[in-house]
Amino acid sequence: MARRFSAPKRPAGTVYRGREGMWSWVLHRITGVGIYFFLLVHILDTALVRVSPEAYNAVIAQYKNPIMGLGELALVAAIGFHALNGLRIILIDFTGFGTRHQKAMFYIVLALWVVLLLGFAPRHLMHVFGGA
Repeated sequence: MARRFSAPKRPAGTVYRGREGMWSWVLHRITGVGIYFFLLVHILDTALVRVSPEAYNAVIAQYKNPIMGLGELALVAAIGFHALNGLRIILIDFTGFGTRHQKAMFYIVLALWVVLLLGFAPRHLMHVFGGA
């Protein structure tokens, strides 16, 4: 007699649905990788000073355009979110309060991040696009 095997049943409640915790994790990793690559490029272009000051000045001159200005805005946004979310992660890891309120703290991080960007973005964009 042939025996039929079926896939094991998945316990109820184990399907991850991508809530605040997952998005916080994903954004923290993306911003961390972006900051890492910025630092790598920054170290390399700064090292040009020792090789050739003229080459350094030429590279820095290439950075003074609107696309790089938007990149600077993205960098500040990434650093701001990564820092605020890092504080949230510290609270979750080291306090009982953080674990119970991680969802609310994610929205607080987002609100603080938006306030940070609202303080920085208009002034920076005026500088980038010649308004100041």
